[in-house]
Amino acid sequence: MTKPKVKSKSKAQIKATAKTRPAKSTASRGEATRERILVAAIEAFAEKGYEAASTRDIAYRAETDQGLLTYHYPSKDDLWRAAADRTFGSFDKRMDELLIELDHADPKARAREFIREFVRFSAANPEFFRFMVDEGNLLDDRTKWLVDTYLKKRFITMKERGIIRAAGYEDSQAPHVFYALIGAVQLIFAVAPNCKRLTGLDPRKPKAIEAHAELVANLIVP
Repeated sequence: MTKPKVKSKSKAQIKATAKTRPAKSTASRGEATRERILVAAIEAFAEKGYEAASTRDIAYRAETDQGLLTYHYPSKDDLWRAAADRTFGSFDKRMDELLIELDHADPKARAREFIREFVRFSAANPEFFRFMVDEGNLLDDRTKWLVDTYLKKRFITMKERGIIRAAGYEDSQAPHVFYALIGAVQLIFAVAPNCKRLTGLDPRKPKAIEAHAELVANLIVP
């Protein structure tokens, strides 16, 4: 019995295959580099604020060079917006998913779980609060973009579908509840080392996170 002949690849096919391999590898490396830069940028902007954070320091943290950082993010403002998109975009996505998951729940139960999940997210992403504080005292283009792109949407959602009305607050109280909630949820994680030294409690521990989630949920939605 004769073995079937295996059709060998033509030179053109071999060349085409060889060309696609480096392209895929280069794309993968580029994605990994952008990811490292974004993580480093979020860390630097959260620690130092926009003005004090330098692209040179961010490149160093990302273990890449300045030229490569500029290739992916031509300006510091581009990099800041990408970092903010990553931070606030992931929060928006999770909160929207949660509202869908809890759509048929009792309004107060839904509002409390919304807060609990906000606490968990804030514990995992303490830079979220620092971004807001750094930009909160300004009214520049970055602040306007942050408010108009992310915070306004979340404020309206919390007022109409989330916490404000479900907890029985008047619409006129919405600004007070919104900022009271943000402070109550996030401050403890943004200053975690301070909290640990002052009280002995490390708020980043899972048990402490859940205790904080329960307290704030019942404090805001009695």
